[in-house]
Amino acid sequence: MGHGVPELVLELNGRTWTLDPSRSYSLGRDPGGDVMIDDARVSWRHATISWGGRSWVIEDHGSTNGTFVQGQRIHQMEIGAGSTVHLGNATDGPRVQLSGAGAAAAAPQQQAPQAPQQQAPQQAPQQYAPQQPAYQAPQQQPAAPQQAGWAGGQPPQHQAPQQQGWQQGYQGRPPQQAAPQVPPQQRPAPQNPASGGAAGAPPSHGDRSPTTFHQLALGRVMRIGRALENELVVSDLQVSRNHAEFHATPDGRFEIHDLGSHNGTYVNGIALPKSGTAVLGPNDIVGVGHSTFRLVDGRLEEFVDTGEVSFSARHLTVTVDGGKQILKDVTFGVPEKSLIGVIGPSGSGKSTLLKALTGYRPADQGDVLYDNRNLYKQFAELRQRIGLVPQDDILHKELTVKRALKYAAKLRFPGDTAEAEREARIDEVLRELKLDIHKEKKVTSLSGGQRKRVSVALELLTKPSLIFLDEPTSGLDPGMDRDVMQLLRGLADDGRTVLVVTHSVAELAICDKLLVMAPGGSVAYFGPPEEALNFFGYGTWADVFSAFEEYRDYDWAGRWKGSQHFQMYAADIDAVAPQSVHMPPAQQMRPPKPQSWGSQLVTLIRRYMSVIVSDRGFLALMVILPAVLGVVSTLISSDFGLNPGPRGPNGNASTILLILAVGACFAGAANSVRELIKERVIYERERATGLSRSAYLMSKVIVLGLITVLQGGIIGAIGFGTREVPDEGLLLGSMVKLELSLPIMALGFTSMMFGLIISSLVKTAEKTMPLLVMFAIIQVVFTGCLFTLNGQVGVNEFSYLMPSRWAVAAAGTTTDLNVLFPNQDDPGKTDPLWDHELATWVIDMGALIALGVICGFIVARLLRRHEPEVMRK
Repeated sequence: MGHGVPELVLELNGRTWTLDPSRSYSLGRDPGGDVMIDDARVSWRHATISWGGRSWVIEDHGSTNGTFVQGQRIHQMEIGAGSTVHLGNATDGPRVQLSGAGAAAAAPQQQAPQAPQQQAPQQAPQQYAPQQPAYQAPQQQPAAPQQAGWAGGQPPQHQAPQQQGWQQGYQGRPPQQAAPQVPPQQRPAPQNPASGGAAGAPPSHGDRSPTTFHQLALGRVMRIGRALENELVVSDLQVSRNHAEFHATPDGRFEIHDLGSHNGTYVNGIALPKSGTAVLGPNDIVGVGHSTFRLVDGRLEEFVDTGEVSFSARHLTVTVDGGKQILKDVTFGVPEKSLIGVIGPSGSGKSTLLKALTGYRPADQGDVLYDNRNLYKQFAELRQRIGLVPQDDILHKELTVKRALKYAAKLRFPGDTAEAEREARIDEVLRELKLDIHKEKKVTSLSGGQRKRVSVALELLTKPSLIFLDEPTSGLDPGMDRDVMQLLRGLADDGRTVLVVTHSVAELAICDKLLVMAPGGSVAYFGPPEEALNFFGYGTWADVFSAFEEYRDYDWAGRWKGSQHFQMYAADIDAVAPQSVHMPPAQQMRPPKPQSWGSQLVTLIRRYMSVIVSDRGFLALMVILPAVLGVVSTLISSDFGLNPGPRGPNGNASTILLILAVGACFAGAANSVRELIKERVIYERERATGLSRSAYLMSKVIVLGLITVLQGGIIGAIGFGTREVPDEGLLLGSMVKLELSLPIMALGFTSMMFGLIISSLVKTAEKTMPLLVMFAIIQVVFTGCLFTLNGQVGVNEFSYLMPSRWAVAAAGTTTDLNVLFPNQDDPGKTDPLWDHELATWVIDMGALIALGVICGFIVARLLRRHEPEVMRK
């Protein structure tokens, strides 16, 4: 110790470190740090202690849960002998005790490391590093399979670990040492990682103890809810104010009665009908929000999901048309409150795996278990515990950060949630992700990393215990890549399990476990990331991926299953059987809607209008486009009287109607042709959280319908405004110009519905424009203004499917188009759809509107393809 520098001894969990003033000491969950603290509340790199020149100083490094001295959260503070510091929590967080050297003489001493690299317990021994690339050009033919190593230019056939040599990958290394030895503190506990406990534990909660106990006496009613007047208060915004009741009947039965809750009451994963009742048995599990309850000897045990749950995949296999397997027997167990990275080359099934793990596309074989409960069978309940951040942003970029989160909270929280409660939760999430300084900015103005934070914030609103992310660093520079991965590290440190699919390998070291997928969809490795390259025998991931590509037919999965790593991290996944439940009927698997249909519709309309209003370019186009189309029709200086024209008594009348009709078709379809495809990712995610498909579609129909009807009115007002028209109409009497504009307005609405069909069919927004042009051209042909349709067998009947045919016909009845534009081939043969009669006008308009309604039903069916498949089966 230098002259004048007071000695300081750090004590934690019975271990002591004598601090050297010439260097600083890092505290956190990072195993490579100086003082490793295995507690979920402690951040990866939480704080440092160093000599500041005149005193010892502790500095918090932006930890999520904070550093506390005497109950006060601090950022930087002078400390000395006698100081006590709590990490992660002011009262019961890990306690760091500081004292002088003499005070710690009786304690078992551990000299502080003199160099950081000497303190990293997970660093592989030097002899484990491969001496040369594992794959080499053929040098000699192996004499026997067990001696093959990696010679011969191809991977060896899989052998048992004790027989498999690594002659070229690990020169001079004994075969039985093929897998690096894991330090004792890093080895998994001797319990099933998939279940969270040992075999024989309760079927749904592993070895976790109940959070609380509640006595349920005979004849007593215990009400559960968010409101304080309930006997059992659950502080969870997913729970209604008065959610459900437990009944202990005098005859000894126990019942659960739903009180019309918004997010539903579940028994073994199956939602009760609103205000429904179910009799409970000793093995039944009742789900209310993030809490589950179980009756044990007349006592109600409550388990609150705080992230201490297991998650595992068991033998997942996905087969596509033709019998090709794109996911093969994928099995792994995820430790609770951890960060899991998933990497692999293109074609290794990473996206398919993510869909299988979340229920978006269930595996054809195998199970996904959340807390030992089957996700596919109990999706309606467990969906509330899982967050998913797709690769594309799941929010409207035109809105500000806080407004986007407000609408999301309105849709996801129960209908009885007060605005103040939603606001408080939004502010809490914004502070946690350090987005509070950006909350009034539009999402589109944020950087890529900040936008990803907003997507994560949206998922955190409902406090999920398990979060999946698909390529969150795609397109980001290395600095933003690191920021996003450190964000995910912080989420895991705060008590969540995070699984991230990524192409980036730069920041894998901060993950707790790494899952490597091989070509063909099988597991090539699962274990600590720092041991992965040694496992494959390479120095870089580029070499590993090249080997995957060069040796696509090699049994990577077999090599993994025969390794010591498999025995340590995945062999006992099947040790505990999952909770046994029957597959419920499809109607019982549909998630209850947190908001009523009407409330969702109002929220969706308000959000959609906010998006439109914030896009000034679209607002200007909405007015300019119909105005230009209407003005174009005025270039034909004619009217709807019997003035002679070049094509008959007044051939120009049909040309005017043709131009106006095509303009309305184009404007209406152009409004909607991109609307569903650009929000597809948003719809898929919101649908999984309880969004009503019909409410979503109706919000589009109402807003876009209003816009297109107004545009049709502008086109009609300009097109008919300055022209001579008949004195009397068929329906509105002297208001003939309005009567002529009504078919144009209805045509815009129906064309908008056709545009929604196109938008729901295409896979990319770029494909909408060619289909829009094709739709407009077809409408030109089948208006009946270019050639006579009546009498053309087949062609005339096909024209009945075209909205322009009925719109021109409705306007033609008012103007008596049979007289203005007679059949040129047979002047005596008229088009019955143009007859100058009120009944004909009603039929034409009715058919036009009916086409729009039929389109609505078609769009609703097509939307089903873009929602979690588990909800459709």
